[in-house]
Amino acid sequence: MKPAPFEYLRPATVAEAVEALSAHPGEAKALAGGQSLVPLMNLRLARPAALVDLDRVAGLDRVEISDGYLTIGAMVRHERLVTDPTVRRTAPLLAAAATWIGHSAIRHRGTIGGSLAHADPAAELPTVAVALRAEMVAAGPAGTSRSIPAGEFFLGPLTTALDDGELLTEIRIPLAPDRRQVGFAEFARRHGDFALVLAAAVVDSGSLRVVLGGVGPVPVAVSALDELEGIDPPGDLHASSRYRRALLKVLVERALEQAQ
Repeated sequence: MKPAPFEYLRPATVAEAVEALSAHPGEAKALAGGQSLVPLMNLRLARPAALVDLDRVAGLDRVEISDGYLTIGAMVRHERLVTDPTVRRTAPLLAAAATWIGHSAIRHRGTIGGSLAHADPAAELPTVAVALRAEMVAAGPAGTSRSIPAGEFFLGPLTTALDDGELLTEIRIPLAPDRRQVGFAEFARRHGDFALVLAAAVVDSGSLRVVLGGVGPVPVAVSALDELEGIDPPGDLHASSRYRRALLKVLVERALEQAQ
């Protein structure tokens, strides 16, 4: 199938991209890697009136450390998350999770910002962002900017806290004051498929955080392992709720073993 007609815009700056999004409130979509949006458009499940291509926007592909944060531009490709030495050193959980995303061609095209803004509850990066207490920086009209904690960014399946006209520009991950231990475990029917269940574990400064994906409409954080008993994952044609619940316990154990 082919997408419905749309206006194609290709801005060169963040300000131009925000202006383009604001000119079509509620009817424009930002095109990052396109690995999720383009298939939806081809099936006409998404029908944006305007498509704002971010590929030429300057400054969205950087990886740097500043002011106690690892800052990653929204247009950084998944494959770079796997291979970049700065990411691997300061956010190994992010690098480990990115290896599970799709296949090589998808990882070389898909972007961190696109995945987070798409907000699929079975995707790896939303779960990891919550586990690492990341902040999402959004640019808005008239040069405004705000930071949204990852735990508040995801509102539901394919729904985020971004307002009309706002653009996700970077992800900021706080650096650990001492050594951070992490673990990541996932189960999918085939490598590259969306996860049936996934788990991320982080131990730093003596505290433990476990965040689960694929078990609810948004990533689910638990502060104590006995809270797992209260989680009731949805069932679908890929796996029953009971099967996901059994997987959940196994994957949390695996993630915790890695984080020791």
